[in-house]
Amino acid sequence: MSAPTSWTAEELATIDRVDEVEVATRRRDGSLRSDRIVWIVRHGDAVYVRSVNGVSAAWYRGVQTAHRGHLTAGGLRRDIVFVEAGDHAGDAGDLDDAIDAAYRAKYGQWSGPVARITDPDARATTLRLDPA
Repeated sequence: MSAPTSWTAEELATIDRVDEVEVATRRRDGSLRSDRIVWIVRHGDAVYVRSVNGVSAAWYRGVQTAHRGHLTAGGLRRDIVFVEAGDHAGDAGDLDDAIDAAYRAKYGQWSGPVARITDPDARATTLRLDPA
């Protein structure tokens, strides 16, 4: 049986419920780097993450090695694939605006960090997380 290629309703509910999740990126040899705490949001049935520190963040640079990793969110544990936001159909500007709105809705009580994760440097790091 092949692995699922989309999030289940239960997984999406978990992602909606938790504020902080952990991602670990994979090295070229397949081993996992250390977990990093990130914020993720949903847009429809897709899940997105950004680097609040832009392209210079170590975890984001680690993504560029293999575009694979592992997600831990509450009781959810999944291997994932990181997909560059520019790698899927649709207007990137509209998608970024929708993701900004999702971050504001989910994390709006923390206005300073939300302002940072919706600024142009963070928007440039938008990644979709797909189950591996």
